[in-house]
Amino acid sequence: MIRYKFVPLSDYREYPPEEMLRRSAGFHRDMERRRSVRAFSARPVSREVIDNCIAAAGTAPSGANRQPWHFVVVSDAEAKKRIRKGAEAEEREFYARRAPEPWLGALEPLGTDARKPFLETAPYLIVIFAEHFARGSGGDKTRNYYVTESVGIASGLLIAAVHHAGLVSLTHTPSPMRFLNEILGRPANERPYMILVVGYPEEDVVVPDISRKPFDEIVTHV
Repeated sequence: MIRYKFVPLSDYREYPPEEMLRRSAGFHRDMERRRSVRAFSARPVSREVIDNCIAAAGTAPSGANRQPWHFVVVSDAEAKKRIRKGAEAEEREFYARRAPEPWLGALEPLGTDARKPFLETAPYLIVIFAEHFARGSGGDKTRNYYVTESVGIASGLLIAAVHHAGLVSLTHTPSPMRFLNEILGRPANERPYMILVVGYPEEDVVVPDISRKPFDEIVTHV
């Protein structure tokens, strides 16, 4: 069993109330600009930028500090082509047979369908895997805890980091996603959680004219 050494919280920074208010409001304004896009430019993006964003995601809290995530960065054209083929096969099944009518009705205003060209166009696909257990050097299993919650938090930080860097992203979750394990050579203890499509937006890209819920509908103070 790991016994952690406890050290002083030396990196914590406290800000004056006025500065705290300014920073929190500024962050909100910046994140309010974030939009998901479905049309990406093929313009190259520095790998170092992507690695920095993933490093930020890796700072997320996790159950028992197990850090049950793995990020596969896909830039190879052939691998992206195979991922698109696998994803579109699942999406065709979804739209034709799996999705109930209310779900299809909810998606209709967004104009989505089984075609996913962005999976090949965007310079990067970041495939996020959730590790439900870890394997030791001897093959023994160690259970991870709060995996879905932990990987969800890390994914949110990754999306924010990508936006902060000046790029756009799209979450894509074809179901099921086990084809990703085969294409990317990932072990059975990892389950695909999400494909995050990352890059620059296509020139003159358009997005749905949607709004977010009013603040008083998403918060209650007690």
